[in-house]
Amino acid sequence: MSLIVLTLMKANIHPKYFTEAKVVCICGNTFTTGSTKEMIRVDVCSKCHPFYTGEHRFVDTKGKVEKFQKKQQVAAEMKKKLSASKKKTEEKGERKVKSLRELLSES
Repeated sequence: MSLIVLTLMKANIHPKYFTEAKVVCICGNTFTTGSTKEMIRVDVCSKCHPFYTGEHRFVDTKGKVEKFQKKQQVAAEMKKKLSASKKKTEEKGERKVKSLRELLSES
């Protein structure tokens, strides 16, 4: 004779599970899945994600790409300014620097 032990889940601690949860993407695609939420809204799905579609575009929801591009533009402008000021200092620095002995001999 074998003894079967049956373990029950605790009552009232598990969330309700929806077998027909609806997922809605901002591109308009909808599909169903199982979840603890009845409705799920997503920014990117398999119909519009660049990996699956093969197109090259930025997936950006909080303006991070624009912020990065702006920083790159500011850095390029600063690099131009620094190179221009460096050229000016090099032109000024072409004068021969005299030693103390040469300065004293002139006077």
